[in-house]
Amino acid sequence: MTEYQLTTLWRIKAPLPTVWEVLYHPDIWPSWWKNLLQVVEIGKGDALGIGALHRYTWQGVLPYRITFDMHIVNIVPLQLLEGQASGEVEGVGQWLLSSDGVYTLARYTWHVRTTTLWMNCLAPLAAPLFRWNHDAVMRAGAKGLAQRLGTSVEMS
Repeated sequence: MTEYQLTTLWRIKAPLPTVWEVLYHPDIWPSWWKNLLQVVEIGKGDALGIGALHRYTWQGVLPYRITFDMHIVNIVPLQLLEGQASGEVEGVGQWLLSSDGVYTLARYTWHVRTTTLWMNCLAPLAAPLFRWNHDAVMRAGAKGLAQRLGTSVEMS
């Protein structure tokens, strides 16, 4: 299995509670994030959402789809969303949010291993393309979030 440690920072000109409300509800992500083809709730979590299980199907610029389940393991309202992925990728995804008063900073860390044979076989040559594809998905997410909130989102 090939490991990837990918980090994206979105600088969003919107109040933190507004950004949190959108990121906290993955069921609405496909309405603004064009690369997310489907989110299916498999299991509900507790009152906060810890323990929830969703199945995500993504397609980036490259001609393949990735499907995985995300089990929510930690939530700190207005600060942290963390899940454990299993399926075609395995690992941890984490949103960390903070605010400077005008901008909300949303840092997404995706530390995963690919489990599909074809991705692992191609990884020695294609890993840079897979990283580029991930970045393209995150750029599209930033653009979609900006449109959803009617504001600007810078990505680094």
